[in-house]
Amino acid sequence: MFKRHAIVFSVLLMLILPFALSGISQATMLFLTFEPGARANAMGRAYSAIADDAYAMWWNPGATAFNKQTQIAATHIPWLQGSGVDDIFYEYLGFNNYFYGIGNINAHIIWLDEGTQPQTNAQNVELGDFHTYEVAGALGYGYEVVPEKIGLGGNFKLLYSYLGPGTGLTETEGSAFSFAFDVGALFKDVVVDNLNASVVLQNIGPDITYIDEEQSDPAPLTFRAGLGYKIFDNPMGRLIATAEMSKILANEDPLYERFITGWKYFDETIYGVGAEYTYLNLISLRGGYFSDKAGEVEGASFGVGVQYKFSKRYKLGFDFAMVPAGGMTNYNKIFSLGFEF
Repeated sequence: MFKRHAIVFSVLLMLILPFALSGISQATMLFLTFEPGARANAMGRAYSAIADDAYAMWWNPGATAFNKQTQIAATHIPWLQGSGVDDIFYEYLGFNNYFYGIGNINAHIIWLDEGTQPQTNAQNVELGDFHTYEVAGALGYGYEVVPEKIGLGGNFKLLYSYLGPGTGLTETEGSAFSFAFDVGALFKDVVVDNLNASVVLQNIGPDITYIDEEQSDPAPLTFRAGLGYKIFDNPMGRLIATAEMSKILANEDPLYERFITGWKYFDETIYGVGAEYTYLNLISLRGGYFSDKAGEVEGASFGVGVQYKFSKRYKLGFDFAMVPAGGMTNYNKIFSLGFEF
């Protein structure tokens, strides 16, 4: 009995989260679609063609191929604060390192804490509280197949979702364990200098089972493509513009068919545009616009970043963004830290 309650609660929770889309209601583990990084979010979530930090492997594993730095990045998002929900948190921690002649090796871990809920049995007697959470750990690799022109990369992810314990007539836990892959490519100087293009497929994996295989749901297979253009870059400042589209290709068809049939409802495609101006490599101002009409999340995003370089080698950065959150609350706040060495 309780397991059913837990799963219903989790589905409802996923549907009210600001990045959940009406077109993917039959997919599960939707936290895999929540974009990390205050910089990326401030720019309208259009980032896969310009990613150059420890968030790159999430956005486009092919972009990591050009990253010659060692970097650490962390994001904290208190979901839907101000809407009456105060115990949902998204956390991201990423790392990448370049090895000469080998390529870029990277990793990240994502934790979605969905808070504490009361547990009851079939007679509606309270048995205490339980904690709901989801976690993903990934290892990735990127390589320049054409130096300074084409980068390819991929990720392997292990996924775990815990909705709650079994109780009463149903002793099985509401939990699931699975895996998925990401693949991506970044093309530099496409048609003209300083124009990048990206193509990414995320969350390629088997259906995910909580109860039994007959009730399994697809992972949120996502197609993502973007453009990024460096308008100017000089000692005084740098200006970058970006655009991106993404579409979740989740339905009841076999996985290999979803790459085609997942495009049936094209009006569920999500669009984002953004720009960033960086002054003296010290402070960055960012803005963008995000449109998910099917999910009813649409509006302007904005943010700021501060970077400080010391000892001619180390760089510390802090980024903040506010992004549209749909009907539950006007904006979500996103905080990020980055360290480069």
